[in-house]
Amino acid sequence: MRHPRQLVVIGDSGVVGWGDTEGGGWCERLRRAWMALPDAPVIYPLGIRGDGLESVSQRWEAEWACRGELRRQQPKALLLAVGLNDSARVGRADGRQPLEAQALRFGYEQLLHAMTARTQVFVLGLSAVDEQVMPFADCLWYSNHDIAVHEAQIEEACLEVDVPFLPLHAAMQAEPGWLGWIEPDGIHLNSAGHHWIEQRVRSWGALQRWAGLELQTQLTWT
Repeated sequence: MRHPRQLVVIGDSGVVGWGDTEGGGWCERLRRAWMALPDAPVIYPLGIRGDGLESVSQRWEAEWACRGELRRQQPKALLLAVGLNDSARVGRADGRQPLEAQALRFGYEQLLHAMTARTQVFVLGLSAVDEQVMPFADCLWYSNHDIAVHEAQIEEACLEVDVPFLPLHAAMQAEPGWLGWIEPDGIHLNSAGHHWIEQRVRSWGALQRWAGLELQTQLTWT
């Protein structure tokens, strides 16, 4: 049996799985599903609550490089899931953002160039929020308009660097009852929301082909 490849997933509280009290989050659900398949890659979830692009840019290389498992080996791929926190407006509904859209795109392109020089990279889009319960933590205003703008800039960066991208924002809002997938805080997904993301990631052709799982994985939508 060949030694399995590694997929490092790095990002914010979505990668942590915050809000999913049943399955531990979309990334943990995917890790468990792949663990049951022969020769599937090993997943290392590396999420930190509240992280934005700048924080991930500072930590990704050291955290990715040490998870190759064998001496002189490094993980074969990295899935990046960050950007939602960069869209929040601080202090008021029209306040400043940690990274405005153009700055986010520039930073994403720089990060993707650095990552693709070392490994295969995939990028996940941004989930929707419940604007009616803002502000989050009494100081952060998230809006679906701002999130859509930021996700579009992330997608443009991926196109520029030729990195596979899986959008989430519009697809989530097109689903019946999507607001019911969001925790009372307005930004974190509950178990149903994490399940939806996991199913989209599991059916993502680019990731399936890299993992060699196209003929193995059968999805069960509920």
